[in-house]
Amino acid sequence: MKILVTGATGFIGNHLINSLLKDQKYQIIATSSNIENAKKFDWFSKVTYIEYDLNKSITEDLFDFFQKPNKLIHLAWDKLSDVTNLAHTKEILPNHSRFIKNIVSGGLKEIVVAGTCLEYGLIEGCLHEDSKINPSSPYGIAKKRLREFIVELKELYNIRYKWIRLFYIYGEGQSKTSLTYLLDQAIKNNEKQFNMSGGEQLRDYLDIDDVVKYISLITNQNIYFDKVINCCSGVPISVKDLVKQLLKDKGYSIKLNLGHYPYRDFEPMSFWGDKTCLKKLLNN
Repeated sequence: MKILVTGATGFIGNHLINSLLKDQKYQIIATSSNIENAKKFDWFSKVTYIEYDLNKSITEDLFDFFQKPNKLIHLAWDKLSDVTNLAHTKEILPNHSRFIKNIVSGGLKEIVVAGTCLEYGLIEGCLHEDSKINPSSPYGIAKKRLREFIVELKELYNIRYKWIRLFYIYGEGQSKTSLTYLLDQAIKNNEKQFNMSGGEQLRDYLDIDDVVKYISLITNQNIYFDKVINCCSGVPISVKDLVKQLLKDKGYSIKLNLGHYPYRDFEPMSFWGDKTCLKKLLNN
């Protein structure tokens, strides 16, 4: 089975490809915008790598260009360190919509796409896949619109899709603007205190190893098609308690400078994912 993975050199893409390579039934076709960067990864010589920039004008049949994959796992997305950037709706969304429409119209029949918990917007509490969504950030809005576009493509081209709403992720290789990366750097630099928000907000965190395990599971399952699936722990934890737990695991003590940063206005104070659908897949 040929699986095309976009965003191959990203945080999730790198870990997912390493995970997929453990299964001999897969032929991985990996793509990103810079082959020189891709060559730095351990998996490079074990996959078929095809350089492609999603921001360029499309002049080819992408289904043929990527060697007629059976499935697409679409992880690519730019400017994730700034979810309030209007480029998410003005530039990135149109580019990704054209990319997906081209490859689907060429013959691809199944796509798995990474969505985001920010699609839910300012809803408090436990978020179920069927919850009414009203995103408040350009990134969340762009992802919502992309899913709606894929629903339209399903009717036109008789495709199957799976939409994975990712919650908060931490682990090796994460963004240099993420909370846990900054905490690791503070520990590495032997700093006396760690600047953070008040830390009272409740979030849903998953280790990257669990995330790629769940993405693989969702990609291969035959229960849920053409719907949203939360990729989450289902267990809320305050950001402050998460930091304390990570420090305990690392055997390190540092003063937490709580309240140094304000809370972000595009996120509710307390939200986490409903894991019912994911549990059914795990049980099967």
